[in-house]
Amino acid sequence: MRVIVMFDLPMETAKDRYAYARFRKDLIKEGFIMMQESVYCKLVLNPLAGDLVKEKVRKNRPPKGIIQAMIITEKQYADIEYLLGGPQTEKIDGTDRLVIF
Repeated sequence: MRVIVMFDLPMETAKDRYAYARFRKDLIKEGFIMMQESVYCKLVLNPLAGDLVKEKVRKNRPPKGIIQAMIITEKQYADIEYLLGGPQTEKIDGTDRLVIF
């Protein structure tokens, strides 16, 4: 399963920028990887572990902005369609169990 966190945080003041940077660093420290700007995901074993991760995100949220979190299955994650600028021949994601970073 995957926990996906999407956020839109204000960046108007120095305090806002600090809160954004702290939240982002907390996500990375928690094991999230960036899918795209302001969208991060983390692999979890089951829904209970996903709920615990969402609770940690809830505790670390900044006072302003919007944060959305959801849990999806690996099958749903593998079915994400990447719409790129032109035809692609290289496979960039799949349902294989082995992940090499």
